[in-house]
Amino acid sequence: MSTGFDHQQRDLTRGFVPFPDDRAAVYRQAGYWEGRALDTILRQAAAQWPDKAAVVDAGGSYGFAELDALADRIAAALAARGLRPGDRVLLQLPNSREFAVAAFALLRAGIVPVLCLPGHRSAEMGHFASVSGAVGMVIPDVVAGFDYRDMATDVAAANPGLRHVLVLGDPGPHESWSALADETPTGPPDVVVDTSAPALLLVSGGTTGLPKLIPRTHDDYVYNATASARACGLVHDDVYLVVLPAGHNFPFACPGMLGSMTVGATTVFTDDPSPESAFPLIERHRVTVTALVNALAKLWTQACEWEPVLPTSLRLVQVGGSRLSPDEARYIYDGLTTGLQQIFGMAEGMLQFTRPGDSVEVVANTQGRPVSPHDELRVVDEAGVDVTPGAVGELLVRGPYTLNGYYRADEANARSFSPDGFYRSGDRVRIFADGPLAGNVEVVGRIKDVIHRGGETVSATDLEDHLLTHPAVYAAAAVALPDEYLGEKICAAVVFRGTPVGLAELNGFLDERGASTHARPDVLVPMPSLPMTAVGKVDKKKVIAAVSAH
Repeated sequence: MSTGFDHQQRDLTRGFVPFPDDRAAVYRQAGYWEGRALDTILRQAAAQWPDKAAVVDAGGSYGFAELDALADRIAAALAARGLRPGDRVLLQLPNSREFAVAAFALLRAGIVPVLCLPGHRSAEMGHFASVSGAVGMVIPDVVAGFDYRDMATDVAAANPGLRHVLVLGDPGPHESWSALADETPTGPPDVVVDTSAPALLLVSGGTTGLPKLIPRTHDDYVYNATASARACGLVHDDVYLVVLPAGHNFPFACPGMLGSMTVGATTVFTDDPSPESAFPLIERHRVTVTALVNALAKLWTQACEWEPVLPTSLRLVQVGGSRLSPDEARYIYDGLTTGLQQIFGMAEGMLQFTRPGDSVEVVANTQGRPVSPHDELRVVDEAGVDVTPGAVGELLVRGPYTLNGYYRADEANARSFSPDGFYRSGDRVRIFADGPLAGNVEVVGRIKDVIHRGGETVSATDLEDHLLTHPAVYAAAAVALPDEYLGEKICAAVVFRGTPVGLAELNGFLDERGASTHARPDVLVPMPSLPMTAVGKVDKKKVIAAVSAH
């Protein structure tokens, strides 16, 4: 018999902030929200292009109809194991066609995937399980020497409601995900979906403390994918390459795999983004579209000078994750592809794209303009007052695919939203008011204390909290230093108690604590003390000046 706690945790709507009725009515009337379940993207593609390759990896491919049938079979097998519509399951698979199978099988069963990244470790995964009330995990066995099964054992032990650990590959002591497709259930479960409810939970960049969970509804996420596909000019003959981790919002639905499916385009997966691996793959599959973070885009551009096989089939390369300077943008435009598309967006929703056909001036100097005509953007000063047109301030947004509240995070929501429902992005921007750049957004900086390392957003506060648990650490400040390849690298300025420890030992300690692999310091600088502001906070500008001179 379920306990009251189990029942509360299992309730999907507890802690979900829906769209207000008046705005929801506007979005439906405008045709943005079609009342479609997210998995119908695959269902419609299977009906229209049954034999075309839907997803491809090094091991082979699945056609749209084949992928659709696999999703049905596995959804039925999950239902037979007692998983119910509205349950949450942590999905942490590497880039592969099996990621697509798992995502659609969960959706087809009415289960809400929590899209985790391969670099998340026990600290984050346990947090996601606890906040979401997850009843299961889907993981690989061992990747790059890391045993996900051991981590899952620890996470499940700390979260009794997490009863199903399903493993792709050798399951060890857990259940086999791979065996689900071999079962012969009677048919897919009959699931009635409320399209205004969460379809999935994305993971925030973690600007303060542990990452938060972002509920994306069926209505808003179908629109996210289809509107992004239109903004990129995706067509049936395109081939989209997933280079970034597939659980990221960017390669999943901006337009990513989901947007590609809306036009019947093929998605190719790779887990090796290096130019020497990716360039031949692009040539083999005649890839036309991909999404990169800034550091990777610059690396690919450099590699065009020496790699024997060049990515000549690319017509559109989206670059996002952190701001490109005009010089960096022109370097990529000239050296990699004239189909450069700058992206400014977030898993919370709002997306700005430059568009195919924009002038070089727009592509090099801005991060684009809103995807939706109903995206509402405000730029405000520190008092929350709108600045004059063209001035710099914090960007506040709301619209048909931007969240209204993090999942089960009342304190964060009180900080993150204005009284009238605008999301406070934490980014400092200007919206050009006139001239050839009018209507486009330029990202100037950020307000939140984060580090953009290789396309991942790392919370400085969270890393500092981890560092302070080390017995030899008295005080710590995590700051960003510029890096030619990563965009920003993580520097830990540390005041030690007695004898300092080295970077390798400190990162080993973070590994034992289960911190994400992308949140480890690249540089360690011991300091006798940390400079403080007049109000007693660490003065990070002075920290950066001190470590830069070190």
